[in-house]
Amino acid sequence: MSQPMSQPMSQPMSLPVEFAALEPYTDWVLASERERYAKRLASSMAQMQAFYDAAFPLLERATAYLEQFPLGDLPEAERNLLLLMMSLVMVSFPVEVWKQARVPDSGAAYLDVVAEPRV
Repeated sequence: MSQPMSQPMSQPMSLPVEFAALEPYTDWVLASERERYAKRLASSMAQMQAFYDAAFPLLERATAYLEQFPLGDLPEAERNLLLLMMSLVMVSFPVEVWKQARVPDSGAAYLDVVAEPRV
């Protein structure tokens, strides 16, 4: 069964209750690397920093929580949490290292992901 790319903004996005503090950042629940990259480029450093500051302290707990579910059969809330953590990875280098959304000194280079894990 194929999953939607992302949910419309009008529908509330569910997360496991243990991670309710991340609900203000569910606009980062995006199903593909391309969507996550586009969101990163369209976001300000302040927006990325706020997301990072809220999500990073929960990364280890989220990882341990998600490990109890089979990857190919995640319930919706857990799938959303996984996708949110994937977006956290997408913003980690801009926040921690580059201090900008784009890769420094990369020119017009772009790498397309041709296969992604199915979640």
